[in-house]
Amino acid sequence: MSEELDIVDGLIQNRQASLIALYPGSFDPLTYGHLDIIERATHLFEKVVVSVVRNPRKTPLFTTEERMEHIRKAVAHLNNVEVHFFDGLTYQYAHTLGAKFLIRGLRAVSDFELELQMAQTNRTLDQELETIFLATATEYSFLSSSVVREIAQFGGPVDHLVPAHIAQDLAHQFSLKAVAEEEQ
Repeated sequence: MSEELDIVDGLIQNRQASLIALYPGSFDPLTYGHLDIIERATHLFEKVVVSVVRNPRKTPLFTTEERMEHIRKAVAHLNNVEVHFFDGLTYQYAHTLGAKFLIRGLRAVSDFELELQMAQTNRTLDQELETIFLATATEYSFLSSSVVREIAQFGGPVDHLVPAHIAQDLAHQFSLKAVAEEEQ
């Protein structure tokens, strides 16, 4: 009987592990396009881990802590989302979490080539790790964090592109940069 319970416990643990998805990204800042992907992923998986990743090729506008807080506020209404940070290889972090799925958003065909390359690379590193591509909702297909930053940098409205708390932080961040540049 004990051996049967161990088998059942093992199956339950494997089932739960297989229903964890990792959504990595720089999220600088989180946009409504990202949020759309997160919300839709929560319907597919028991747990979605949104992880802010340090990208050595980018200089972020917001600190890691600020980006994590932006995401936490934006997903507060979703009970199966966790927000983390990691610095390293995605497949290793997914393994640490017990996640068997990576979530990636696709805005346009132009995203697909790079995303497919990353998915295939991750697959060579961990054959049990699957990448799930979700097409962004049509109304966000043009949206990227860099577009949002550029609009905000020049004082344009971004509250229709990002949650209100992020729009406020963008305005504040760029007003600080403007003051610092004037003082130089």
